[in-house]
Amino acid sequence: MRLRNIQGARDAIADSPLVIHEPEKAKGNWREIFGNGNPVRIEIGMGKGKFIHELAGKNPDVNYVGIEKYSSVLLRALQKMEAEPRENLLFIRMEAEEIAEVFADGEVDRIYLNFSDPWPKDRHAKRRLPSREFLARYDRILKKDGVLEFKTDNRELFDFALEELAPAGWEAVFVTRDLHHDENKMETNVMTEYEEKFSLKGNPIYKYEIKR
Repeated sequence: MRLRNIQGARDAIADSPLVIHEPEKAKGNWREIFGNGNPVRIEIGMGKGKFIHELAGKNPDVNYVGIEKYSSVLLRALQKMEAEPRENLLFIRMEAEEIAEVFADGEVDRIYLNFSDPWPKDRHAKRRLPSREFLARYDRILKKDGVLEFKTDNRELFDFALEELAPAGWEAVFVTRDLHHDENKMETNVMTEYEEKFSLKGNPIYKYEIKR
């Protein structure tokens, strides 16, 4: 279960120069914010930031933005940055529904969704990050040839995500129901905290890569 109530988390985030505090003003201006013209890639629901922090370290010529709505979880990502700074990584504390208000059309090179909340009740389907409603938002901000990557250990959520592709006008370019037994993909796979935990339990990890 995610931490949500660490005392002082909101104050620490408010004081951090690594957090974009008025993200709506960043829309269309990410090159200026990072001070270069490198591609911008985002992780929505980044948790404690292990995945995106490691990616930023491996790819210094790419700019990364980690998005998380829980202050106490985002605080953990900031602590990682204090221990190992990354000049190409910034954060936003926000709800995912507002993503198109923060990035301009075609401003994002790649989107990562990792172990998203499954929202298991049918009435909450629109809140699932791989839903057609969210795919419409991603369609706006992702560049024409951009790719979205999604990983989960939840079979029902993965099946739902695959069913949403055609109605939303997307297509899969890669699908696996057992990522950790795909030698080629594992050569470049960066694991999240959840992925490490679930794979150690023997849970298969599902993944797709999609495009329009």
